[in-house]
Amino acid sequence: MGGMTTPADDFRSGFACFVGRPNAGKSTLTNALIGTKVAITSSKPQTTRHAIRGIVHRPDAQLVVVDTPGLHRPRTLLGQRLNDVVRETWSEVDVVGFCVPADQRIGPGDKYIATELRSIARKTPVVGIVTKTDLVPQQRVAEQLLALQELMDFAELVPVSAVDGYQVDVVADLLVGRLPVGPPLYPDGELTDEPEATLVAELIREAALEGVRDELPHSIAVTIDEMAPREGRDDLVDVYAVVHVERSSQKSIVIGQRGQRLREVGATARQHIQKLLGTKIYLDLHVKVSKDWQRDPKQLRRLGF
Repeated sequence: MGGMTTPADDFRSGFACFVGRPNAGKSTLTNALIGTKVAITSSKPQTTRHAIRGIVHRPDAQLVVVDTPGLHRPRTLLGQRLNDVVRETWSEVDVVGFCVPADQRIGPGDKYIATELRSIARKTPVVGIVTKTDLVPQQRVAEQLLALQELMDFAELVPVSAVDGYQVDVVADLLVGRLPVGPPLYPDGELTDEPEATLVAELIREAALEGVRDELPHSIAVTIDEMAPREGRDDLVDVYAVVHVERSSQKSIVIGQRGQRLREVGATARQHIQKLLGTKIYLDLHVKVSKDWQRDPKQLRRLGF
């Protein structure tokens, strides 16, 4: 061949994750990069708990995006465990995108994350990303970039708007540029490597949290007891799921007056699950009080934490 390079020689592949305080625009950016709704977005912060990966396919690269749970000061065993998951994830990826929204001042939450990130920045490049630039004037974006720069030494800084697509491809380029050279990690390019049951549980949990403004998101967990095609039918899947809450007062909130709330949760979740699985769904939903599950290691394990 005498020094000619084929595309395979400089194909890059690897892992990236986005960090930032709740509602920093991480999921929206992930969705914009991947082009399909994979990460679970919700108007309630901190509902993404599992490493749901989406894959960005390009002729020159494959970027696998790992969704980490929000980092926060732990108050419970669950909080501590989530933070451990976060740090573990950071140490395993090739590049980290630190997202700060353009429309909110940099605050203690961002500084806390920056402090944590500094410890990995020596081995893992961190790209500073100012998100939601569509919400503010250009001048404010510039100020936010300067403010972000003060937090730590970034490999790169970039403004982006996932909503109107501004610089989404630039973010992709910057992340891809930091990946090691190597063949695709997922040759068939499946979009997520989470078992379907985990995604289904997450969709139900998201639906259960919508509209319950004042209850802590962490006090709800969802388990899937059974998920299988209906006997004798190939167009219908039965899903039996349990929503776990910590107290009976929370149970009545999730169920609502005369079961109205739970019916809405079921209807919403069913639509999303049907989209995900591409088939009709029968959803059987129960609410169960699992006392103080967030502090009980045995229950945490059973609920998948």
